[in-house]
Amino acid sequence: MAASGEIRVHKTLKAQAVWRKMLGMIFETGHPWMTFKDPCNLRSPQQHVGVVHSSNLCTEITLNTSADEIAVCNLGSVNLPQHIEDGELNLKKLRATVRTAIRMLDNVIDINYYSVPQAEQSNMRHRPIGLGIMGFQDALYKVDVSYASDGAVSFADQSMEAVSYFAIEASSELAAERGAYSSYEGSLWSQGIFPLDSLEILVEQRGANYIEVNRDMTFDWPELKEQVAKHGMRNSNCMAIAPTATIANITGVSQSIEPTYQNLYVKSNLSGEFTVVNPYLVRDLKGRDLWDKVMVNDLKYFDGSVQAIDRIPDDLKAKYSTAFEIEPRWLVDSASRRQKWIDQAQSLNLYINNASGKKLDVTYRMAWYSGLKTTYYLRSLAATGTEKSTVESGTLNAVASGAAETTPQPAPVPQACSLDDPDCEACQ
Repeated sequence: MAASGEIRVHKTLKAQAVWRKMLGMIFETGHPWMTFKDPCNLRSPQQHVGVVHSSNLCTEITLNTSADEIAVCNLGSVNLPQHIEDGELNLKKLRATVRTAIRMLDNVIDINYYSVPQAEQSNMRHRPIGLGIMGFQDALYKVDVSYASDGAVSFADQSMEAVSYFAIEASSELAAERGAYSSYEGSLWSQGIFPLDSLEILVEQRGANYIEVNRDMTFDWPELKEQVAKHGMRNSNCMAIAPTATIANITGVSQSIEPTYQNLYVKSNLSGEFTVVNPYLVRDLKGRDLWDKVMVNDLKYFDGSVQAIDRIPDDLKAKYSTAFEIEPRWLVDSASRRQKWIDQAQSLNLYINNASGKKLDVTYRMAWYSGLKTTYYLRSLAATGTEKSTVESGTLNAVASGAAETTPQPAPVPQACSLDDPDCEACQ
């Protein structure tokens, strides 16, 4: 429209310049959160009734909005580690949990309070719900797998496939009992196109050279498609992975799909301050007779990181790597495996140590290339850390009079830039 003169153009920019500006803002502030409109719409089950213009604040809800409808999604999360028994995922227990959760969330639509009529109209017409998972990192500990491994990527795939299958199955059974949602006809569900199948639409529109996503499956999806074809779906959307910061804290599991931030930290509440140590790490260290006062002091000194503690074996160092010790590609790979099963999206925080323009460019291109719909916060480490007050010597400690001239000084901290300077180290 701009080229034909139908709209007035204020300014024309090169796409690369816009991209660098976006990455520069993320580099400096951690947001805005980058989402990708093509997979959000091309893979949406409800593309026949409108456009996904934006996500919610936490980037896991991708529903249609318009002047007449305000998207509202009712969320719940499965406590994944509670379904790990003897080092394996208990599918029978998981199926029972998901079936209960889907029925509960569908009930919420009817009994909820709606502050504006557009929200009620949207919810009643499409009946979207979003069932996700939390405690993914704890589940990996229970199956004895490191987050930065092919085993974790495979577990992300298998666990989300199970949740997706059981959720769709439960929604279809509710449709047989209560009726399909009113805008079901014309949806991807009604055409026999499930989340995994919708990847073909994305590949066709984008081009096979611009997406690489695993397509493996283990469940009997053709049988479930026959059930949906017969009864329809009670809910337009069934799955979304929310951040779960509060409910995960209440239930005592790791947040959402997040890796462990620290193995040791101080938690403050009205009752005081409490030192919290990763219980799975303590269990494994005790099992190898490595848990003692020296180990506690080492963990305190290294801020909960186990990488610099020589006594800890390499397999435990890998298993208990923290968020900034994991390459971001493992986060993206696991998220990509989940996304193929999810009809909405997931709140995916990215942790990048020594963030630079090049790293951000590679990471966010990888997220797009891997078929992700959305990303959430970019987390990066500060240039300096807190100096330990009990250490006798250090680059930031005071020294005796007369010795100042020989004291090594900390390197200057580079200032954040807009990533537009070709001579800037961060840009390169």
